Order: sequence, then C-alpha cells, then structure tokens
Amino acid sequence: MKIKMLFLFLASNLLLHGQSQSIRLIIRADDLGSSHSVNEAIIKSCSDGIATTVEIMAPAPWCPEAIRFLQKYPDVDVGIHLTLTSEWENIKWRPLTVSPSLVDRDGYFFPMIYPNVNYPSQSVQENKPDLNEIEKEFRAQIEYIQKQVPYVSHISSHMGCTGYAPDVRALGRRLAEEYKLMFETSDYQVTNVSYDGPGNTSEEKIRSFIKMLKKLEPGRTYLFVDHPGINDSELQAIYHIGYEGVASDRQGVTDVFTNMEVKNLIREKGIQLISYRDLAKRQ
Repeated sequence: MKIKMLFLFLASNLLLHGQSQSIRLIIRADDLGSSHSVNEAIIKSCSDGIATTVEIMAPAPWCPEAIRFLQKYPDVDVGIHLTLTSEWENIKWRPLTVSPSLVDRDGYFFPMIYPNVNYPSQSVQENKPDLNEIEKEFRAQIEYIQKQVPYVSHISSHMGCTGYAPDVRALGRRLAEEYKLMFETSDYQVTNVSYDGPGNTSEEKIRSFIKMLKKLEPGRTYLFVDHPGINDSELQAIYHIGYEGVASDRQGVTDVFTNMEVKNLIREKGIQLISYRDLAKRQ
C-alpha cells in the first residue's frame, strides 16, 4: 500500500510539474458586436480556429446578434469590452446612458481616447468627461451584458478606455471587484505578445504569428489580442482617417486564427490554449 501511495504521489507531482512547464496562450478576439462582418469572423475564429476568448461591446449596433451567438455557445469565454469611443466613419454608436460629457455634438461617443491630429478636439481625454457619467455608463454596459450573458468572466477596455487616467483605471478595477469580474489580466502573471515581424498581408501575418509562437517559453502564460474581420463590402466601408485598410487587415487576422499550419504548430509545441476563465481557476 505504501509503495502504491508513493507511486500515486510521484505521478501526481509529475503531472503538476508538466502542467506548470507547459506554454499557456490566450487568444483574444476583440470588438464582437461592432459589425455583422466582425461577428461572423469571430464566430469562425472560435468554432473553426484558435480564439479562446471574445470581447463584446454593449453599445455597438450589432451587439444583439453577438448576444444570440454567445447564448448558443456557452463554452466561449466572454469579456465585457468597456467602450467610451466610436472611432469609425460611416458607422457610429452612442452611450447606453444619458451622459452629455461623453458625447460629441451629434450625440455619439468621441472617436478617439487620446488627442489625434486627424480628429482635433475629438478625443475623450481632451473633453474631460465627468467621472460620475463614466461610472454610470460602465455600470449600464456591465449590467446589460451580464443580464444577457451571465457567465461573462472579465472586463477589458476598448481602445484602452480605462487607461487614459488613473481615476478611470481605479474605477474599472473597483467595478470589476463589485461585479465579481476579472479586470484585464492585471492580477495574473501574463505576458502580452504580438506578431514577430511584418503584418501587412495575410501571409505576412501568418508567418509573423508562427515566428512568435516558436519563441514562447515553457512555464509561462501569454496573451495575444487582435481583431478578426471579413473583407466584405460592409467592412470595406468602415475606416477612420489613418486606418483605411480595415477590411483587408482584419481578414488577415481571421486567416491567422483559422490557419492549419498555425493550428498544427500549436499542437506540435504542446501549447495549451486557455481562456481568462482558466486563469481564474489557477489561482
């Protein structure tokens, strides 16, 4: 009996050691709800690709369709992508609340978080919104998504909207604690990674993503964030000054997330694709 127990103890330790030495990778697909094209691309990236976590934008126009998708796939890890901007030309969204300091003269969110030469005086930072209105809006976004998708696990920030001022970041953390959600990956040992090389075309993105994967180190946890889309007429009409090639760029992300060579390399290297939920379980 003692020998058997010793064997089980050693086997358990070996298993735990193996898990601790594995490469863990979160693949996060942002901006769910921003357009039908993006919704389709993220669905494909989850169902036929490597995406493990998606970020939904409550004020965005295609959020209802995104919610219906998530309700069909409860295993998908979901984050609430807190939103204070409406950056695209030709498609806009407004706050869920009546918050005059958060909107431009047409009642839409400002297009930028930080000052931008292409959009003078049209950034959140320049217009100094009222913190109470930001809190009211953030609460509305969180409560709306939690009501529709009760298994959301965390909060993230569209265009870094919680990072432009210390009091806004403190607000984001406080709300995350209150609503029992993770706040980004700030409380976990997670390293952000990106493409290792050029990414102007789908092929370049795939090659640069593969190069990045090959450099990941055992025993560490990584986060890769990008924005899938489909190069169709809808997304071709969406852009902002300085970023006109949105459709082709985001099609490249979808191509990376669903690429067979990428999937094979992840399997060959024994990379564990995990989610924010899995991070919480490891604590």
